[in-house]
Amino acid sequence: MTAHDSTRDGTQDSPEEGAADGAREGSPAATAAERAWALMHGFVEAHNRHGDLADALGFRLGAGRGKVLFRLRQGPLTLRELAEFIGADAPYTTVVVDKLEAHGLVERRPHPDDRRRKLVALTAAGRRAVATADAILLRPPTALASVPERDLEQLTQLLARIVAADTPNTPDAP
Repeated sequence: MTAHDSTRDGTQDSPEEGAADGAREGSPAATAAERAWALMHGFVEAHNRHGDLADALGFRLGAGRGKVLFRLRQGPLTLRELAEFIGADAPYTTVVVDKLEAHGLVERRPHPDDRRRKLVALTAAGRRAVATADAILLRPPTALASVPERDLEQLTQLLARIVAADTPNTPDAP
């Protein structure tokens, strides 16, 4: 039975439903990858702190606004550069920047080389918001404290290899 076959009650299994329990067809490596992904995804979702972040900031950050805010900590960018970074068109990026500007987190400045263009930069409140987000989102779950340091180092090495293997295929990689 494949992941797309009917179940006993006649309903269809989706590929995603089979992924969590390793029921998909494929090589043993693919099954192990699916189980690993399901565990990582479940753990991260169980420790999602976006609600805590919204409470601290007074509003939901959202994916586009979050990407822009975190990217601007490296320095000001034009709207076009921001749009390219978040993989969006100019009108959507303008809406994102408008919302961040309304919250006092970013400001538009004249470009030093071309006064027709604007640079978007973090304000002091924006830098504080990024620091707050880092403090909330990067705080490790308490469950990690029960894992021996040696195992955490091994986990870190494995995750670093996965991130390195994925980076060239990630459209929003800096």
